[in-house]
Amino acid sequence: MDTAADYLDNLQMNGRLTFTTEDAVNALQRSPSAVRAQIRRLKAKGHVADPARGFHVIVPPQYRRLGCLPADHFVPQLMGHLGEPYYVALLSAAAYHGAAHQAPMAFQVMVPRPRRDLECGGVRVDFVVRHDLESTTVVERDTPTGVLRIASPAATALEVVGYPERCGYLDNVATVLAELAEAIDPDALEAEARRAPVAWVQRLGYLLALVEHEPLAARLDTVLADSNVFPVALAPWEAMEGAPRDARWRVAINTGVEPDV
Repeated sequence: MDTAADYLDNLQMNGRLTFTTEDAVNALQRSPSAVRAQIRRLKAKGHVADPARGFHVIVPPQYRRLGCLPADHFVPQLMGHLGEPYYVALLSAAAYHGAAHQAPMAFQVMVPRPRRDLECGGVRVDFVVRHDLESTTVVERDTPTGVLRIASPAATALEVVGYPERCGYLDNVATVLAELAEAIDPDALEAEARRAPVAWVQRLGYLLALVEHEPLAARLDTVLADSNVFPVALAPWEAMEGAPRDARWRVAINTGVEPDV
């Protein structure tokens, strides 16, 4: 194999669209500086993009305008390269489960430690931190380039409530929950809620009742009956003093919520 272009052709013939600089150096048997120079030339032509240092994606003609592969085509390989567990989360996960009313501007990925968000052409990947993410229930979906790990519908419901600032705040969170509820298994929701922060469970119960999914909300009553429950603010970024209280969920209603349903 003489050139990086030959190497890319060979990868594509074998169904691969990602590679590392080290992979290319080993395949071409050339110096790292010479291989990097060839990759830079291919990048200048729009044939290659770099989501992360030392990690490259091949950009087929149908994605040249985007300037990168779609995120779900390379995130599994990227996270394998970085050696970190992950799953697709929040609004991106909700969209896979049928709640795509408000498509996220970025592809949201849960990771165990802080990581800088990345941009690749017109693609943006935002990383969100959850330290106990390896206990989260996930489902797997096939993509054209591999298998994608996605937070389950139950886990997604709790996390959009737990990270409202990442999800367009509470009006949008309630809208997502109204659409996501049909995909949530009640037993799975109860199990996931038992490992989530109690405040998330309280806020989720209130919002599920608000969007009239009472059977799911009732399963959270069961979880809270076994928990130490203290009053929490519906909107954590607002003061709760003087706000009316919901007795069932022990939530201070310190903001209005208007789902778009």
